[in-house]
Amino acid sequence: MNSPDMPQNRRIVLASRPSGAPTLANFRLERVPVPRAGAGQVLLKTLWLSLDPYMRGRMSAAPSYAPPVAVGDVMVGGTVARVEQSGIEGYRPGDIVLSYGGWQDYAVSDGTDLMVLPAGMSHLSRALGVLGMPGFTAWYGLLKIGAPKAGETVVVAAASGPVGAVVGQLARLHGATVVGVAGGPEKCRRVREELGFDACLDHRAPDFAAQLAAACPRGIDVYFESVGGKVFDAVLPLLNTFARIPVCGLIAHYNDSVYDGGVNTDPGPDRLPAFMGQILIRRLRVQGFIILEHYSEFYAEFLHDMQPLVESGKIRVFEDIVDGLENAPAAFIGMLEGKNSGKLLVKVSS
Repeated sequence: MNSPDMPQNRRIVLASRPSGAPTLANFRLERVPVPRAGAGQVLLKTLWLSLDPYMRGRMSAAPSYAPPVAVGDVMVGGTVARVEQSGIEGYRPGDIVLSYGGWQDYAVSDGTDLMVLPAGMSHLSRALGVLGMPGFTAWYGLLKIGAPKAGETVVVAAASGPVGAVVGQLARLHGATVVGVAGGPEKCRRVREELGFDACLDHRAPDFAAQLAAACPRGIDVYFESVGGKVFDAVLPLLNTFARIPVCGLIAHYNDSVYDGGVNTDPGPDRLPAFMGQILIRRLRVQGFIILEHYSEFYAEFLHDMQPLVESGKIRVFEDIVDGLENAPAAFIGMLEGKNSGKLLVKVSS
């Protein structure tokens, strides 16, 4: 039995696979001995943990672009961590790294998933947000797929979230008219007044589709898709010829039974034939992308572009910070319900 004075590794594991929306019962907090780094390994202490919608898909056993988290395994997630022990040349104790340690206090890595962050970086959490995966997702999807031109209209789903907020601000900097979509009047106010979008609409409004049509009198040239559902239903009739649709997520459908490997018993209307017809008639470009596939080619270019914009204040940053690893499951569930505003982060350790 471990002494209570011995350091322990708290870790949150997948206790069971959710059926529909995740609940607290799908997670379990465990306490185990802190692992040691062997030859060719480093021991990391987690400082910050990123919570992101893609994690819902990893809780499912359905086939996807990445293997599911096994029941009983630590939940996956991007982290900022400090090197505690090192058996790898180039990594020293005290180095701060971008890592993939998951929902736990300590993790062991072979170095393949690590990137040393610049010494003296003033906002370490930004390496998981505007300068990390969400910011990179926004930059790549908008500029490499959406390719907005001055004077075009860009519509952004989940506009108050960490990806959507950057998409809209970048589109404005490229001269586009930007219409955001968010959940609730306070989020919409923040998107308009603090992020500088031309308009933001509450997708919960009963006349949302009519409001979107009024806000896009020249139609929609780029729709940055991360939601699906009724938001896309309202967007589709407004898409212009040669409109571009980068697809990085489908939050509205993550709890559908088909995403858990089952059969959707309430699929709703079959939209596929009409959508395929519009792809042909309007020559739409619809492209899904997995941002992890683009780090080696484009991440350096992204940082070169984005860091000056963030440091100068041209890109504003909003973070939603939760204190304590034990609060990660509730925060994650709240995120899927749309309760957060800004990049959702867990402060695990100082």
